[in-house]
Amino acid sequence: MRLLMLGGTEFVGRAVVEAALARGWDVTVFHRGRHEPPAGVRSLHGDRTAPDGLAALAGTEEEWDVVVDTWSAAPRVVRDAARLLATRARRYVYVSSCSVYAWPPAAGYDEDSPVVEGASPDAERTDYARDKRGGELAVLEAFGAERALLVRAGLILGPYENIGRLPWWLDRMARGGPVLAPGPRELPIQYVDVRDLAEWTLGAVEAGAEGAYNVISPSGHATMGALLDACVQVAGGEAAGGPAAGDPAELRWTDPEVVLAAGIEPWIQLPVWVPPGSESHDAMHRADVSRAVRDGLRCRPVAETVADTWSWLQGIGGTAPQRPDRPVVGLDPSVEAKVLGG
Repeated sequence: MRLLMLGGTEFVGRAVVEAALARGWDVTVFHRGRHEPPAGVRSLHGDRTAPDGLAALAGTEEEWDVVVDTWSAAPRVVRDAARLLATRARRYVYVSSCSVYAWPPAAGYDEDSPVVEGASPDAERTDYARDKRGGELAVLEAFGAERALLVRAGLILGPYENIGRLPWWLDRMARGGPVLAPGPRELPIQYVDVRDLAEWTLGAVEAGAEGAYNVISPSGHATMGALLDACVQVAGGEAAGGPAAGDPAELRWTDPEVVLAAGIEPWIQLPVWVPPGSESHDAMHRADVSRAVRDGLRCRPVAETVADTWSWLQGIGGTAPQRPDRPVVGLDPSVEAKVLGG
């Protein structure tokens, strides 16, 4: 298989490239040149947002079996790439988002649920939901439904994360001491390890899948308790060689009402967590993923995702990269101490 990866040097794109190389695929990576791609790929350079930014693609006569695109800003950027490649690639995979569903999606929403209105493949950047939906429309316009695969991911965790959610929790455990753990412990969460997302996507390409898929773990594959326990195990306990100073991390489970009364913003200040029974929890952690599971989605244990992310963080010096277009996540230590009565 010949793959053209648009991006391919960070997080999801990098995981897709590494998975493709492991399968023996021939991989071309089109990127800005700001980060080194994995070894074993051919690089083409260009800035998709700039005039003539696709010149390196336009100037080659190469053809590909599949294009994978993770773009999440102005849909017109996806439109331009898809139009250029419509006669040069057999299939186009767009890594979209469950954010494309009309708000608020009901618990158990599936791929046939209503999507946001007002999206356009020709739009400049607007908001995340409409940008992702506009990207989907751009791919469908250029490739048609039978040649398009729309991978609607939810929360993505794992090595190379440049959003900061799981790295923040790991760093927090490494600091040690009492940790504000938003309850309840058994609260089901829904996410996908970036490597499982990549493997499923390439497998779906090989199987000829088309259309939209919600690609996240089944709801309840893990809980907040399982996630944070795993973080303590690898980063916050004496057996893990940390914390560097002070007492080992100790989870202090706190009722959602107490967390919200303190003015703490779910998802942003306490990454991954949204309170049970809320519209946000239904949207973030209760999607129907039976179609993806039917077609091969396999999700590794949360402990493996957490341990491998910690190992990656340690390998790059302990500081995760941060996308400049995403908010910095995490809770101020003084707010945490106040809620815990410190």
